[in-house]
Amino acid sequence: MIKTLYWKNGSTYILDQRLLPDKVRYIKCRTHLAVAKTIKEMAIRGAPAIGVAAAFGMALAANERKFNSLKSAKIFLVKAKHTLAKTRPTAVNLFWALDRMEKLVLEFNGSCPGLAKLSKEEALRIYTEDININKNIGRNGARLIKRNSRILTHCNAGALATAGYGTALGVIRSAFKKNKVKLVFVDETRPYLQGARLTAWELKEEKIPYVLITDNMAGYFMKKGDIDAVIVGADRIAKNGDTANKIGTYSLSVLAKHHDIPFYIAAPLSTIDFKTRDGSKINIEERPSKEVLNINKLSIAPKGAVARHPAFDVTPANYITAIITEKGVFKANELKKLA
Repeated sequence: MIKTLYWKNGSTYILDQRLLPDKVRYIKCRTHLAVAKTIKEMAIRGAPAIGVAAAFGMALAANERKFNSLKSAKIFLVKAKHTLAKTRPTAVNLFWALDRMEKLVLEFNGSCPGLAKLSKEEALRIYTEDININKNIGRNGARLIKRNSRILTHCNAGALATAGYGTALGVIRSAFKKNKVKLVFVDETRPYLQGARLTAWELKEEKIPYVLITDNMAGYFMKKGDIDAVIVGADRIAKNGDTANKIGTYSLSVLAKHHDIPFYIAAPLSTIDFKTRDGSKINIEERPSKEVLNINKLSIAPKGAVARHPAFDVTPANYITAIITEKGVFKANELKKLA
């Protein structure tokens, strides 16, 4: 599997997903500001991947200056945390990783080089943990998939959305290895085309059979009986199970419920926000309208057209069949006991 990001010789390398599937190019980041830019501008995307990138950003911040004192180092790192936290508001993994790194910084008592070393080690630990978590999600989810299943997925919740392996696509990978997946329906996922550019590319690389469809074709294939299950990722799951994911996910959940098709969320426990009571409290990011008005910088609308681009929507808990995590599979109303 291609690496979404990695650490080498004191720098973080981030795969520029905006260029896929045509080019594979990494952005070399030497500072936390460079990492923040890649997150903000969606060179890297996907909730778990953003969290890992933010942790690497904190590790870079600890290494990018020679501090006069531990106090000045801590002040700089807390500021770096706030800068990284402002990049994207919806994906809770970002804040989870940053809080974890900040806790380590604030509790540390030692030398500045010691803090830099410990920050790097913690960021790499988060990276490794994410890959292992995704593999566990894949194993747990594969048990739910029936033989010869045709599965619909939306956006990209694969290796590219994580440190490696993937959440929703991790389930599909694991199920495919058990000869349970006949075909994957891939929503192209307008307006950023993560399905067409990224998910289709990942499936092609792993030789998993797939067919690409436009987002508004899903209902047609469900009505025909061509889809057996829907599996998507998540950017934030509220305490009651309401789930924020890429815009268009809610529509799919409504269609799946109407056609009596299982609708699964695959996400790590770090995506569950126990401080948020329900989906109405989730902050939905609104991205620039130019991402709707243009595809690959080519205008597709009349000059002066007005567009909206909420990047996410919220699927109600009662539309979700189950939430697949690294610790097992849960009904939405069972999440409270995980807190």
